[in-house]
Amino acid sequence: MSFKDKTVTDYKSYIRNKTYIGVFLVIALVIAVICSIKVGAANLSVYDIINALINRQADGALIIWNIRIPRILAAIIAGCCMGIEGCIMQSVLRNPLASPYTMGITQGAAFGAAFAIIVLGAGALSSTQADAVIINNPYLTVFAAFLGAMGGVSVILLLAKARGVTSEVMILAGMAMTYLFLAGIHFLQYFASDTQVAATVFWTFGDVGKAMWNDVWIMFVLLIPALVYFMYHAWDYNSLESGEETAKGLGVNTERIRLHGMLISSFTSAVVVAFLGVIGFVSLIAPHIMRRIIGNDHRFLIPTSAILGALILLVSDTVARVILSPIVLPVGIITSFLGAPLFFYIIMKMRR
Repeated sequence: MSFKDKTVTDYKSYIRNKTYIGVFLVIALVIAVICSIKVGAANLSVYDIINALINRQADGALIIWNIRIPRILAAIIAGCCMGIEGCIMQSVLRNPLASPYTMGITQGAAFGAAFAIIVLGAGALSSTQADAVIINNPYLTVFAAFLGAMGGVSVILLLAKARGVTSEVMILAGMAMTYLFLAGIHFLQYFASDTQVAATVFWTFGDVGKAMWNDVWIMFVLLIPALVYFMYHAWDYNSLESGEETAKGLGVNTERIRLHGMLISSFTSAVVVAFLGVIGFVSLIAPHIMRRIIGNDHRFLIPTSAILGALILLVSDTVARVILSPIVLPVGIITSFLGAPLFFYIIMKMRR
């Protein structure tokens, strides 16, 4: 076999192995979807589920179509967004800790939500029961959270543009915005009533159960163009892995790629956080795991990070629904409990 033939064979084997990993993740996600539809406070048989999926008037159809399927789709879409966001931010900033949380995006959304609840009166006390605290104007809260997140991103990008679009400037600007938004949240809570403080804390609990069908469609419509853009520039992100000068030598406009990557990933992150609240660790963990399994080729790293992010979030939400059934925990609590030990494990493996 000639050297050329061997190279072609090795490359085909390389592509095939990456594809197998992607197929395995898709199969695992499908299994997780089936399990998530079945489990819950209302125990439905396989026959009930199939009948409800076919006939919307069947027993259990209301639970499946109005509660479980929107929740599952929200977890999948949000998990995909988080996996992609973490992958792109870590790539363009060349920092393994880059994520919407460490860049101040989630804190900006939390400040916007706190402003809507406390200043604009979007939080209320509905009764004297355990679930008395509600968000009586959810779309106002969503809009304010989105504006808060994008406001923080805009400041970071403006500072980066003024000082030069480097990873160091963006990370430092993100840290500054994080502390600024946290100070703003504490300031608002200091002058708020007990109900408003409780409503603010309630909103920050990341929960895919908040999403309705309209929310799911909005997140889906925004995810697709972002995924297409990132896949189109996969080779540019590959070149950034070799360093700034190498990428520029290959004709990549590194400042534009970094700026656009941060802007689009921050936009999708702001949408997810605005609808679902703060869900930690998924955007950090999913890209880290896939880099160790699949490498730094972004043609495969981006889609597999998205699928793994969806799988992690969906499994975490399923656990949150059954671990203390009939009590349903916010999924953000589960992802933090699962994510922190796994992140420590990855750090120790990197040290070795």
